[in-house]
Formats: sequence, C-alpha cells, structure tokens
Amino acid sequence: MRLVGDNIEVGVYPTKKAMEIAEEQGLDLVEISPKAIPPVCKIMDYKKFLYEQKKRDKALKSKATKVTVKEIRFGPQTDDHDYEFKKKHAEKFLKEGAKLKAFVFFKGRSIIFKEQGQILLLRLAQDLEDLGKVEQMPKLEGKRMIMFIAPKKVK
Repeated sequence: MRLVGDNIEVGVYPTKKAMEIAEEQGLDLVEISPKAIPPVCKIMDYKKFLYEQKKRDKALKSKATKVTVKEIRFGPQTDDHDYEFKKKHAEKFLKEGAKLKAFVFFKGRSIIFKEQGQILLLRLAQDLEDLGKVEQMPKLEGKRMIMFIAPKKVK
C-alpha cells in the first residue's frame, strides 16, 4: 500500500510494515483511497480528525440562517383598523428576518369576494415593499388566497 502522512517517507510499503510504522508513532493507519492501485493509506490521529471535523461542521451550522415563516390571516372584508394592526405585525416579522405568509381565508359564500381578497393582499405588498419583496403573488388555493413576502437583505 502507498503510505502518506506527516513525518513519513512517502512510498509503497507492505501492510505489516505500514502498521508497524503507525504503531511506533502511536497513530492510526487510515485507508483513504481503497480503489487506487496500490491502495492509499495515511498515518494520522483518527480521533483528533473526527473531533476537528465535528467542530468544523458545528461552525458551518451556526452560520447557516434558519428561515421562519410567520402567518397573517385576513378575511375578505377586513376593516382598515384591523388591516393596520396586522400590517404592524407583518412589519415586525419582516424586520426580524422571518418570511411572511399572508392569506385571505374565504368562509362559505364569501368566495365571491375573491377580487377584494386579492386587492387586500396587493395593498399589503405595496405597503411593505420597503421591508420585503413579494416571493409569490396572490394565488387562490381552495378557500385561501396566499401570498409570500421575503425580507429584504439589510446591508
């Protein structure tokens, strides 16, 4: 097998000799490339390698952003005061960096007011355009008209 690692003369060694070299240094013999001819092995401290790999993965994971989705529900005939109240919540959610799922819920025969629902969602999108951008335009799905707004990146 081909042997690589620190403090080792790189070369091709028989398996027993490679294991002896690793044992002398108090390290592990780790197979890196088994399909190569001859197979490639490295002499290293395997536990330390695993520890550093976990540490690296944890650092990458901590830098990844977690996207939360907040919902705001309207009726097709939502009053101005209720609209303003819910708009303030939407602004807060977008400032926190959460995605916003705004939807108009149609009950019973209120489905005939789908134009009002669409107008309401587009008005919300227009009011929040400085904080977020529309990811999905209002779309009717069953008895709900749904729109997604993603927060804008702060520089």
